[in-house]
Amino acid sequence: MMSEEIIKEMKERVYRANLRLSEEKLIKLTWGNVSEINRELCIIVIKPSGVSYEEMSADKMVVTDLRGQPIGDQMKPSSDMMTHAHLYESFPKIGSIVHTHSEHAVMWAQAGKDIPAYGTTHADHFFGDVPCARELTTEEISGEYERNTGHVIVECILERGIDYEAVPAILVKSHGPFTWGSTTEKAVDNAVVLDVVAKMAMGTEYISKSSLTKKIPQYLLDKHYLRKHGKNAYYGQ
Repeated sequence: MMSEEIIKEMKERVYRANLRLSEEKLIKLTWGNVSEINRELCIIVIKPSGVSYEEMSADKMVVTDLRGQPIGDQMKPSSDMMTHAHLYESFPKIGSIVHTHSEHAVMWAQAGKDIPAYGTTHADHFFGDVPCARELTTEEISGEYERNTGHVIVECILERGIDYEAVPAILVKSHGPFTWGSTTEKAVDNAVVLDVVAKMAMGTEYISKSSLTKKIPQYLLDKHYLRKHGKNAYYGQ
């Protein structure tokens, strides 16, 4: 397949994935973005910055190099481009990244709290708590803010020893969620599930009247995650 055709298909997938964020009610206005990487062609395709969903089209998706710099005369890429670029650089198995300001996930981010694994719905998708990375410093914000957001995410994952494939989501304190996957479809699926389990966790803590609610037992977490994602997974066709 010629590179032009590959890029055209990437643009179409990224466009459709961005539309799905709106369809899934994960975004308001232009508060979100999806990107996809092709490591063989050394390119990333991402939504343009500040363009309404009514005005978007596949041909308006922006192609950049792996440093996040647009290739040729195009629209400006999403303002979060450099965060995406740093995550792709740091985690070679990521194929697509999603950033939203979905309401329930943002509530946990604004509280600066991990989303605890309270039940099997969470365990089916995330092999443990969804972490909340630290807030950026004044220096990090006044410098290369978006790239430094990526640095903070990577720092959190590495310092906590998290398997980024088993927990394909993170919150950034006072900001919001990022999710990823091997494809745009999986990355958006993870964003959908993240907001659902964030809402469920809030309700669980409210009903129990305590933030010290007992989390799911490790053996049950293992069972539900590994039956879908382990080497001996048996869920599905």
